[in-house]
Amino acid sequence: MRMLPGLRHAMLIQRGHLFHWVPVCLATGIGSFFSLRFEPTGPMLAGAGALAMALWLLGRHMDEAFRPIPFALVLMLAGALLAAVRAHTVAGPVLGWRYYGPVEGRVVALDRSGSDAVRVTLDRVVMARVSPARTPLRVRVSLHGDGQGDGAGIDPQPGMRVMTTAHLSPPGGPVEPGGFDFQRHAWFNRLGAVGYTRVPLVGLEAAQDGWSLATFRLRMAMSAHIRAALPGDVGGFAAAVTTGDRSGISLRALDTLRASNTAHLLAISGLHMGLLSGFVLGLLRLVLAALPGAALHWPVRKIAAAGALVAASGYLALSGGNVATERAYVMAAVALCAVMLSRRAISLRAVAMAALIVLVLRPEALLGPGFQMSFAATVALVAVFGWMRGGVLSRGPRWIQPLVAVMVSSAVAGLATAPIGAAHFNTVSHYGLLANLASVPLMGLLVVPAAVLALLLAPLGLEGIGLWLMGLGLRWILGVANWVAGLEGARGYVHGPAPWVLPLIALGALVLILWQGRGRFGGLAVMALGFVLWTTADRPAALIAEDGGIVGVMTAQGRALSKEKGAGFVAQNWLENDGDGADQSRAAARWQEGAVADRTKLAKVGQIELVHLIGKRALAGFGPCVGGQMVVVSITPDAPLGNCDVYDPKRLRTTGAIALVQGRDGIHLRTARQVSGDRMWSGWAR
Repeated sequence: MRMLPGLRHAMLIQRGHLFHWVPVCLATGIGSFFSLRFEPTGPMLAGAGALAMALWLLGRHMDEAFRPIPFALVLMLAGALLAAVRAHTVAGPVLGWRYYGPVEGRVVALDRSGSDAVRVTLDRVVMARVSPARTPLRVRVSLHGDGQGDGAGIDPQPGMRVMTTAHLSPPGGPVEPGGFDFQRHAWFNRLGAVGYTRVPLVGLEAAQDGWSLATFRLRMAMSAHIRAALPGDVGGFAAAVTTGDRSGISLRALDTLRASNTAHLLAISGLHMGLLSGFVLGLLRLVLAALPGAALHWPVRKIAAAGALVAASGYLALSGGNVATERAYVMAAVALCAVMLSRRAISLRAVAMAALIVLVLRPEALLGPGFQMSFAATVALVAVFGWMRGGVLSRGPRWIQPLVAVMVSSAVAGLATAPIGAAHFNTVSHYGLLANLASVPLMGLLVVPAAVLALLLAPLGLEGIGLWLMGLGLRWILGVANWVAGLEGARGYVHGPAPWVLPLIALGALVLILWQGRGRFGGLAVMALGFVLWTTADRPAALIAEDGGIVGVMTAQGRALSKEKGAGFVAQNWLENDGDGADQSRAAARWQEGAVADRTKLAKVGQIELVHLIGKRALAGFGPCVGGQMVVVSITPDAPLGNCDVYDPKRLRTTGAIALVQGRDGIHLRTARQVSGDRMWSGWAR
């Protein structure tokens, strides 16, 4: 009973700071919804809503100190309901089989795949022998084949109706149990099928005039103009930071940016939106202050903030309005509105408001690295600069204070986002701070002002001046990235954590920053526990792809792969999740345990003899299997293979990818379906 007064006091001192926890509670509910292994029914959702109302009424009659507890539960239930409503709102048909045939549709997005192929996204889709009720709302097709590197056949334009003959399939599930769920990602992007074509695109109808894709057409026209003025990766970089079109930058340049931890400069994120808004805000204040009497009689600061908000809104529209840019815009808009309302523009309350808006509009954004890294960096920066206000930043000569601020902000943002980046991308850039210190200031001092200058000079046909200046800054950034990426040990690799590790670390960090009183230091213990669990996690002894096309077995040298070519996306993800920097061919060379035929691989995994049969020839040459063998076949056999456990593509479609995990009592089999469950986007029944 003695603990009750202490707990009551601890809760009472949180007053005035509870709004910071609103998006945290909402995010907890959203995350809980996505972690379910079953799809909640209508009565379940109605029951959750009724429970939320009951808790709300209970909270209104509770003691003031403990009232936030039921309200927090209400917000968690609200988050789960928001996610459920969003998931049902974006629902659409998903292809339930492999399709080969004609596909036509309207071009609504253009980008490049991981293999650097042009990729088109189509809506208003028509497919042969597929009824409209079963036709996906959107499909995404990569253009391969001779001469297809730049969309040969025709140059696809926004809004153009095109046709091709394509191989399509349902969006793939996780490459391993507990891995990134592309099916869920595709569901919220309304992608019902993905695939490729080796046939040139045919134009059926020119783009129609109208507002639905007008911004998209303007973006692509501006991107082409910028890349014509600034050829190569510099032009691709410039197009990416101005229009959001990243198709013009090469895979090599992208890899060096990632290795130097400067790839975030490519995405139109909070940095770009903040730099643009800040530059326009400062420019308008200077212009208005120069007008006679304006500074004395007009609310110059508020007018400048309104102008900066207009500029940020235009930037949002021009960039295509993807999730990352929407999130950045919301954060900038909240800060600028705070200025217009004479409130503090940068505070934890403003960050909480921005997070709340993003989560309400797009609950699924919570699961993406963009949301997590953006808000982790922002919360850490606001908290650290708040603690340092009046301290080290105000000491020393005035000219050195901005340099100190840049160094502190780069270090804080890097430390805050490092665990998230390592968890999602399995890499750590050891010299990322150095690269960012040499690159980020130039974005604000030269690249963004030059982009604004180019826009202002465009009506006069003099935008080349601004683009030339912009190119100087981007060449420097690419040069820094290339130099840092080339340093010995520039990039390290870490294995992927268990699903609960990152939320545990985030919870500890939020307690440390948001909780009032000495109890906040308990967050350090929670964070430490998360990192310990991360380091002690074991990787699966063997992995099997969801189509049976490749198998990976853990050895003393790292994971050995059964194929040196093919299934590259799966192989790369397995190796990255292992924290292994080897490529597929090197990993395939590790397979030492057996190759009884050209395309038949054997390996011992605990008490199980794992056999991988690759193709028809391996299947035809394989004799009857025996007990204790686990046979993975890349094609479905016509007849039983014997007395053993056989996993062919037909069976794997019901299980998804498989992991063999070493336990105390032997090997345990874990499937992707067991981990992710039966959700509306998983498609196990299709």
